[in-house]
Amino acid sequence: MTPEGRLSAAIDLLYDVFDQARRPADAIAADFFRNRRYIGGGDRRAVSDLAWSVLRQRLRLEWWVSQTGARITPRLLALAWLVLGEKRKPGEAAKLFDGGRYSAGPLDAGEFEVANRLSGKPLTGKEMPDSARLNLPEWALPGLAARFGETLGEEAAAMERPAPLDLRANLLKGSREAAQAALAAEGIRAEPTPLSPWGLRLPGRTPIAGTAAYKSGLIEVQDEGSQIIAALAGARPGMRVADYCAGAAGKTLAMAATMDNQGRITACDVSAPRLEGAARRLRRAGVHNAETHLLESGDRWAKRRAGQFDRVLVDAPCTGTGTWRRNPDARIRTGAEDLAELVEKQREILVTSSHLVRPSGRLVYATCSLLPEEDELQIERFLTAQPGFRVIPLAQAWAEAGMPGASPSQAPHLLLSPGAHGTDGFFCAVLERQA
Repeated sequence: MTPEGRLSAAIDLLYDVFDQARRPADAIAADFFRNRRYIGGGDRRAVSDLAWSVLRQRLRLEWWVSQTGARITPRLLALAWLVLGEKRKPGEAAKLFDGGRYSAGPLDAGEFEVANRLSGKPLTGKEMPDSARLNLPEWALPGLAARFGETLGEEAAAMERPAPLDLRANLLKGSREAAQAALAAEGIRAEPTPLSPWGLRLPGRTPIAGTAAYKSGLIEVQDEGSQIIAALAGARPGMRVADYCAGAAGKTLAMAATMDNQGRITACDVSAPRLEGAARRLRRAGVHNAETHLLESGDRWAKRRAGQFDRVLVDAPCTGTGTWRRNPDARIRTGAEDLAELVEKQREILVTSSHLVRPSGRLVYATCSLLPEEDELQIERFLTAQPGFRVIPLAQAWAEAGMPGASPSQAPHLLLSPGAHGTDGFFCAVLERQA
C-alpha cells in the first residue's frame, strides 16, 4: 500500500471505532482486517500504528480541533495527528489525502484551514485544560489525582506509552530459563521481568502465536502485574480454589502451576464464550486440575459451595484504568456512569464470593483499576460490612507466596502502576476469614 492508502485505511478504521463506541477497538480492528485480507502484514501494522496514534492522543487532538471551531471527525483527528504529532507541514499533510485512487480524498478549504491553524502548535501545551494536557478523561481525574498526587503527570505519560509484551513461563511445562531459551532458538530475545519470577518481557507486538513455545503451552501471554496477583493468591497443591471472575482464565492457569496440578480450581464467569476459550487454554497448558462453571441468573452454585474453598480470587470487573496504555480507546469508552455501576457490582461480587471462603481461607480481591473507589475504598467498605475478615499485609502475603526480594511497598495492599513499576495498573488486597 502507498502511504496515502495506509492513511485512508486508518481513517476508515477510526470511523468504525467511532461508530461502535461501546465496543473495544482491538475487536473492531480484528474484524476490519479480517474483511480486508488483501492488506498484508506490514501494511496492517502501519495502518494500526496510525489509527492507534490517533486513539492514544484523542483527547488532546479533539481539544485542538475544537479550538478551530471545526466539527470533530475521525478524518480531522487523523489530519491533526499528522500536523501536531508527526509535525508535517499543512501542504505535506494535504498530499497524503490526495494521492490517487486509494487515497482518503483531497482536503476541502475548511480542512486545510484547520491544518494551517494547527501548524506549529505543540501537541501538549500549558494553555490546555488538565484533561487534555494530561490526556485523561474528566471523570477519572479526581480519582487519579487522589491516587498519584504530584506524580500524576509522570503516570499519565507512562499510560500513553505502548506496553511491552509480557509472557509467563508455564511451570507445568518447564522453567522460565527453558522458555527463554526456546524463544531464543526461534530468534526472539526475551528478558526476565523484574518482579515476577515466572515472567519474560518482549518489545510490544512481538508475534509469538506461531512459536513452538506458545503452541506447546510453555508460555502464556500475561502482564507481569497479573502474574503477581496470581502468586499472592497463595494457591498450593491440594487446595480448593475458586477463580470467581475468571474471564479467559489467565490467573487460573498461573495458579494451576503453583498448585502443581494438584487440588481443584473452579474457573467461574458469566460469559460462556470466555469460558470456552478458557477451556482451550487450559488444555494447551496441560492443566488437569481445573473445571469451568458458568454463573447464570438463579444459579445456586455459590450457595451450595459456601465455606468450601481455601482460596477465592476475585478479579473484579472494573473501569480498566490500569490498562489504558494497551487500550487507549477505553479512556473514551468508559464514563462516570460506568464507574458508579461497576463500584456497586464489585460490592455485590465481593459479598457473594466471600461466602465461598472457608474459615482461615483467603479472599483475594483484584482490579486492573487505579481508582481508589474501586480499590482500597471498596475493601474498606467490605470490611465494615464483613468484620469476619481481616487484611493480610502485602509484605506478609508476598513472603508467604515465595516471591523474590521485598514487596514493592510497605502499604497494606498491592498497587502497581505503569510509571512506578512498568506494569499495567493493578490493585490487590488479600483478606483472610477469621476462624
